[in-house]
Amino acid sequence: MSAVLQASNEPVLVRNDAGGIATVTLNRPKQYNALSEELLTELQSALDSIEKDPSVRVVVIAGNGAAFCAGHDLKQMRANPKKAYYDKLFAQCSKVMMTLTRLPQPVIARVHGIATAAGCQLVAQCDLAVASDNARFAVSGINVALFCSTPSVPLARNISRKQAMEMLLTGDFIDAATAKARGLVNRVVSIEKLDAEVRALTDAIIVKSPVAVTIGKKMFYKQIEMGMEAAYEYASEVMACNMMAEDVGEGIDAFMQKRAPKWKNK
Repeated sequence: MSAVLQASNEPVLVRNDAGGIATVTLNRPKQYNALSEELLTELQSALDSIEKDPSVRVVVIAGNGAAFCAGHDLKQMRANPKKAYYDKLFAQCSKVMMTLTRLPQPVIARVHGIATAAGCQLVAQCDLAVASDNARFAVSGINVALFCSTPSVPLARNISRKQAMEMLLTGDFIDAATAKARGLVNRVVSIEKLDAEVRALTDAIIVKSPVAVTIGKKMFYKQIEMGMEAAYEYASEVMACNMMAEDVGEGIDAFMQKRAPKWKNK
């Protein structure tokens, strides 16, 4: 992956792999990790690389500095006041978001500080999210006369419509506890325990069969857009195919024999 440098000569995105976990860190701390076009390009490149890497079992998206992500880079957007530019930028961002969902690996947002506008969108788009108790969330474009249309897509698929619309129409922040109660994040812990809690979640996933996790993530997002009858038909077919995987026989045998399974499907 190429490394785009900023004024500090630091890359705008950092990827670290260890023990089957790829941690992708937004690295524009002075800009609260605002999603510039350069950062989006690097993030897309990292995700494309991860998609093809079978050694990666789980992806963690994090932010360096005082915040997770403050959304799009408004200065950059104002410097390019052309619809063609905005069309390209929002298409680029949407592609990144859809890639997160299409990755075979589960993606966990590690959230601290603020997650606003497209930053909140990023949290909502990830499969799972762990937040520190100092995290705050908002879709605040409305405050500058810009309705957060693209952030509304995953937000409305995480929380109820009325709760989403209240956030979108007021731009008000919600705290981490409220985000958890509404279903935007899975877990909330103190900032000191954030990494440990993320690791507990990644460890719980990594011990599962890789084939089951990959099949399950793809199935979940496809069926959720269907009507119930079609969803059952599709899920039944997927489950029947899943039953044919070597890992399932191993998993059932291990369960009955009261031993740890030895997964073979990658």
